[in-house]
Amino acid sequence: MAARALASVTVTFGMVSIPVKLYAATSPQAGISFNLLHGACGSRLKQQYLCAKEGVVVERADMVKGYEFAKDQYVTFTPEELKEMEEKGTQMIEISEFVPAESIDPIYYDKAYFLGPDKGGAKPYALLAESMRQSGQTAVGRYAARGKQYIVQLRAIPGGIVMQQLLYAPEVRTIQDVGIEAAPVRDNELALAKQLIAQISSKAFDPTQYEDEVRKRIEAAVQKKVEGQEIAISESPSESGGAQVIDLMEALRASLEKTSGKRAPAKTATAEATPADSRPTSSQRKPPKKIGPEPEVRRKAAKR
Repeated sequence: MAARALASVTVTFGMVSIPVKLYAATSPQAGISFNLLHGACGSRLKQQYLCAKEGVVVERADMVKGYEFAKDQYVTFTPEELKEMEEKGTQMIEISEFVPAESIDPIYYDKAYFLGPDKGGAKPYALLAESMRQSGQTAVGRYAARGKQYIVQLRAIPGGIVMQQLLYAPEVRTIQDVGIEAAPVRDNELALAKQLIAQISSKAFDPTQYEDEVRKRIEAAVQKKVEGQEIAISESPSESGGAQVIDLMEALRASLEKTSGKRAPAKTATAEATPADSRPTSSQRKPPKKIGPEPEVRRKAAKR
């Protein structure tokens, strides 16, 4: 089925204008959602808003929007005041700069849209796509829609151009907020890890190799319910008592054996010494060699 355009816009950079159409690149509606029902009669429920102070249901016509500037203190805005603050839509994607494609961290990626040439825009559209493709550059600009202003990236892909909506800097947290503990990595551990990575590497990411198993289970369960069948409920797995402490080197070797079917490399000289509790016990040790009298002493004893 042919894609349906969401809007007609114009991409501008310098004195060049490219009429394009905007298409959704993803299908969120493809997900499965459930409705809330009344358990007693099976009817759908309606959402209502209650006043926290008076405990009464508040109709939408009696609602106002407010911003909490201090604990339980708000300033309110009328719909007209909120409308005044909105960004005016210009139906323009204004390119402000070109940057290397790898300079934009994917963590800034938000929604994605396809751009297709509109009437009279095929030639400049193809020119922009090919010039970005050959130069390895992507375009960064601004786009206003639905009262908001977005920062966007235009990048060339095989067959066309994608408009990637980006997050603003304050919307992205830093890894320093996580508080990661520093841990030294030994050369032999790194070598085994790199060997494991090489064994399970592919030339390119193929999304068709991955399926949403949860979605498939839900669809099958829904069909069973429609047909009047019951759903078997399995016992919940028991929770473990905490994270399992493992030997990193042994885990890497076991992973290599599992992926290659070959014997893992022998331990190197840098491996840790055998712990005391794994040394042979007294019953496992060889008995000491019996020591008798010297041969000369035995011969003298025989003459007597």
